Amino acid sequence: MPRFAANLTLLFTEVPMLDRPDWAVRSGFDGVEVLFPYDQPMSDWESALNGLPLALINTPPGDWASGDRGFAAVPGMELRFRESFLRAAEYATRLKAGRVHVMSGVAKGPQAEQCYAENLVWALAEAPGLTLTVEPLNPDDMPGYFLNDYDQAARILDDIGDPRIGLQFDLWHAARLHGDAGAVWAEHRHRINHVQIAGFPARNEPGGGGFSLPDLCDEIDSHCPEVWIAAEYRPARGTAQGLGWLAALKSRGALIGG
Repeated sequence: MPRFAANLTLLFTEVPMLDRPDWAVRSGFDGVEVLFPYDQPMSDWESALNGLPLALINTPPGDWASGDRGFAAVPGMELRFRESFLRAAEYATRLKAGRVHVMSGVAKGPQAEQCYAENLVWALAEAPGLTLTVEPLNPDDMPGYFLNDYDQAARILDDIGDPRIGLQFDLWHAARLHGDAGAVWAEHRHRINHVQIAGFPARNEPGGGGFSLPDLCDEIDSHCPEVWIAAEYRPARGTAQGLGWLAALKSRGALIGG
């Protein structure tokens, strides 16, 4: 049975952030992920998690309201990237995060790709105890984001050739980018080290879009049991009222998303 993580940035928003890990546990999740944990001190997170696994955090994005989406692929922002990565590494190490998602930022062109690859290699050398991941994001939700294609991401990762960095498969973004999320999974499964799910075409409770979540669970069980499945969606109602999908997947009692 795969391990399921609640994305605390989007789920359980009915309560303050540091109360959400307890709600996730009581709702049946095995762990959590947090997009940006940096507004709370690490000591507060340690108390809130209380040993609960933290599957993933993102590197700091910068000033989100001004359009920053990370800095790894932004030429001229190498120092800013490295400072933000070291902050993420500090949080990830102390909180024992399983993955650090390195955000590429808004950029384009060959110079951006070279900058991105060099920064990823630097990050791997700087934090040998961490596992990194990268995620292509669709341009409707993330205009101008450098990493916006799974084949592009695969080529960069293959060129780097380090097993400590992998590909993050977000069902929502894969479907928005390539139309057939199942084909993306089949093509890149061997590179994937973290999974996020949501409903499609609405980004609500998981299910729909012709993608079988029970089959995904079986594939993870068989081929990559270390991979977490994280729930990263916007609840249509209260979070707790929409968790039937989690119970169904854990029991395999219903077909979800077929």
